[in-house]
Amino acid sequence: MSVIPQRIKQLRDAMHAKGLNAYIIPSTDPHIGEYIPDRWKSREWISGFDGSAGTVVITLDNAGLWTDSRYFLQGEMQLEGSGIQLFRAGLPDTPDILEWLTLNLSPNSTVGIDGNVFTTNEVKRIESALAVKTINLSTDFDLIEEIRTDRPSVPGEGIFELPVEYAGASASDKINAVRTALKENGANLMIVTALDEIAWVFNIRGNDVECNPVAVAYAVITESQSILFTDAKKISSELYEHFDREGITTADYGKISGFLGQLPSQATILFDGNRVNYGLCKAIPAHCRIVEALSPVALLKAVKNETEIEGFRNAMIKDGVALTRFNIWLEENLHTREITELDIAEKLYEFRDEQELFVGESFSPIVSYGEHGAIVHYHPTLETNTPIAPKGFLLIDSGGQYFDGTTDITRTHVLGEISDRMRKDFTLVLKGHIALASCRFPQGTRGSQLDILARQALWNEGLNYLHGTGHGIGHFLNVHEGPQSIRMEENPVKLQPGMVMSNEPAFYRNGEYGLRTENVVLIKEDIETPFGKFYCFETLTLFPIDKAAIDKTLLTEKEIQWINDYHTTVFEKLSPMLEAHEVEWLSQKTTAL
Repeated sequence: MSVIPQRIKQLRDAMHAKGLNAYIIPSTDPHIGEYIPDRWKSREWISGFDGSAGTVVITLDNAGLWTDSRYFLQGEMQLEGSGIQLFRAGLPDTPDILEWLTLNLSPNSTVGIDGNVFTTNEVKRIESALAVKTINLSTDFDLIEEIRTDRPSVPGEGIFELPVEYAGASASDKINAVRTALKENGANLMIVTALDEIAWVFNIRGNDVECNPVAVAYAVITESQSILFTDAKKISSELYEHFDREGITTADYGKISGFLGQLPSQATILFDGNRVNYGLCKAIPAHCRIVEALSPVALLKAVKNETEIEGFRNAMIKDGVALTRFNIWLEENLHTREITELDIAEKLYEFRDEQELFVGESFSPIVSYGEHGAIVHYHPTLETNTPIAPKGFLLIDSGGQYFDGTTDITRTHVLGEISDRMRKDFTLVLKGHIALASCRFPQGTRGSQLDILARQALWNEGLNYLHGTGHGIGHFLNVHEGPQSIRMEENPVKLQPGMVMSNEPAFYRNGEYGLRTENVVLIKEDIETPFGKFYCFETLTLFPIDKAAIDKTLLTEKEIQWINDYHTTVFEKLSPMLEAHEVEWLSQKTTAL
């Protein structure tokens, strides 16, 4: 028996022993993160599917995995032979998990979950939907802990301080801003569970999650206290000095539930049910008052201060220099030696590693040649690694973590001969990128109201992409951060000056190629008229768009001018940092259309 079916059998045996008819395994950890430490990668362990998003449901007779459009092709390949059915979430004919459970379970059945890896609101939603069919929900089962003998421990890497010279504000100033938000919401305490929020508010960083400089911890902020719950072995004497200066105390990571359980009746807790896990919710005494609201740390963190913004600009210059040198290397070697997708990922790291204040990658690079480009979040492995050739498209989505900023850039490169259809597809995506990058929008606009700008050219041809167009980006933090977004789905968060986001329309032809053009943008105040304030985007990313892929006949004069202006900026910002032969290469890539 292969390893995945064997693990599923072990899980079913454990379910049977506990009287469970189904078990749900999400992609999250107790901190509801997108990228998580190995200990909590239970969905990947039970299914073999390693995409960043997906949920597995195991019943005594069936098994399914739900994932979004980014991973349809990857899911199909990785689930083959596992006995797990792929459900393509978001498509009209695909039942959601709760619909599927109610169809496959009898009344009075019991569904089990580990409440520590589900948000409070998600548990309430599941419980309510199952109750309609008289199906019970039990939240007390961590079955993976029971059956996985080699389960990794909670990460214990050291934590380090991010100095104010990079953070732009002291931890005490940020804590006071949170306290102000608490008062405005009529609360005197909040639980902070998101690792990037904890890192931001306390000016700390860590190495507990691959590519995301965060540390596993919880935090509680009250009117008079700020407490960090983490492993004491992670804290150096220098860091304790930082905590003393900023009024931060510490406690053991495992004592958070006990602390909450002893809260007095005077405690009024600002509670974000979409972030706090259900296990912590259950620990709060019934006599405490709950004020449900979005975590104020999320919005405070999303709006960057001037130091952070300047740091982003510096990081983009360094990243542009590294990418320039990488692309010169690629062109010089493409025809003379074999180069694979993994070679490219390695070289990208090498050129970034030469840059000042570089810490590591902001995510595992997506290097996809030819048909691999149609797999939205494809990552080359030893099994899939493909040599590139001087023809077709090469899509590279990569980024770096620097002490002064985080980068995320996608370019689709022409390696040789391409068809007219390929050039048209590329240009339609580019038109959407330009439309979003150059728009002006009124104060109060939400991302869903702008998303059509990035898709209109594709829609006019009956084409589309099924993922979002823009996500928030942390400052030397998670490359994906909220609460803002630009996507078709409604998000009530309004776009504000100081937010840093991605602009990444795309298009994919299954089995052929993928296209994506991504820059990082900053929201800025633009003009004020009798109709109110209007904002705009400043493009921060600095690297040429491949002109060889553009069908100029499909562009308007304004679109051509945007490309020429952008390339002028790229050349002006990067050329002073380059050697003479590198400047010559960049000059050729940025000449006017």
